Amino acid sequence: MTTGAGSALARLWHGFLAYAVKFGIVGLIGLVIDVTLFNLLRLGVFGDGHWAQSAIGAKTISTSVAIIFNWLGNRYWTFRRHRRRNYLREFAEYVVVSLGGMAIALLCLWVSHHLLGYTSLVADNISTNVVGLALGTAFRFLLYRYWVFGHHRADGLSNLERVEEAQRALFEEPPPQPVE
Repeated sequence: MTTGAGSALARLWHGFLAYAVKFGIVGLIGLVIDVTLFNLLRLGVFGDGHWAQSAIGAKTISTSVAIIFNWLGNRYWTFRRHRRRNYLREFAEYVVVSLGGMAIALLCLWVSHHLLGYTSLVADNISTNVVGLALGTAFRFLLYRYWVFGHHRADGLSNLERVEEAQRALFEEPPPQPVE
């Protein structure tokens, strides 16, 4: 491999693929939480005859729990270099994006369950945890990466590192230059 190609691959890895892999791992753990809780609620493990056992209710609850786990995982691992000091604002923005992803999954579930009449547990899982998940994940990843944890955010911790580097450059003596 040439040096240029190796450099381009390294930039691709650090610029996008490393985030995508970490995002995927956090997402897989969140998916296990979401799917497990969804199915437990649908099967009535926590009681029968209430909203939490309905397809929409179970998905709303299970996804909400997964959203909180995923925010913690993405904040402290995936995008840790770009997390923001104002964690409440970051969390609020994360929740807004996550609710958009949840709305996509709920729409897929609603169409399948209520419009098309596929009401089995298998059909509910396919519509929300396969189709809805794929569409919602693409939506969430792009908005998390480029809005919520975007490197351009003014209050990001990564920006603090840049400020400290600039201060060192301004207030420390430059290294001696070789005499020609």
